[in-house]
Amino acid sequence: MPGSPVIPCLRYADAPAAIDFLCAAFGFARHAVHADDSDPTIIHHAQLILGDGMVMLGSVKDMEDESLYTWSTVRDLGGITACVYIVVPDPDGHCLHARNEGAVVVQEPQANDGYPGRGYTALDPEGNVWSFGSYDPWTD
Repeated sequence: MPGSPVIPCLRYADAPAAIDFLCAAFGFARHAVHADDSDPTIIHHAQLILGDGMVMLGSVKDMEDESLYTWSTVRDLGGITACVYIVVPDPDGHCLHARNEGAVVVQEPQANDGYPGRGYTALDPEGNVWSFGSYDPWTD
């Protein structure tokens, strides 16, 4: 993989629950989780890893005083502006596991239309869109 890694950053209304879900359903592992000392429901910063990839996330509440821009959640906005795509070797097996852990699958595993590989799409409990597939743009 050439260049510097791109790391998606997300905000959640309930970041502790999101961390638990992302680890259980999608296979992420906690790399670092920094909760507020006085309120553990506020996550200042978390890093979750999956293979060679990482996502970072935190609580929306943590950014309430931010003046340069406003973090929000998918549900607050009423839609998405981006999704996260992750390469997995077995999208069908990954999908089954994610569904069994409570992920809402919005597109069943299928062959990609017009390019190689298979993939599926699911929602996390706060409505963020996650796509998983065998297509690796660095090697295919």
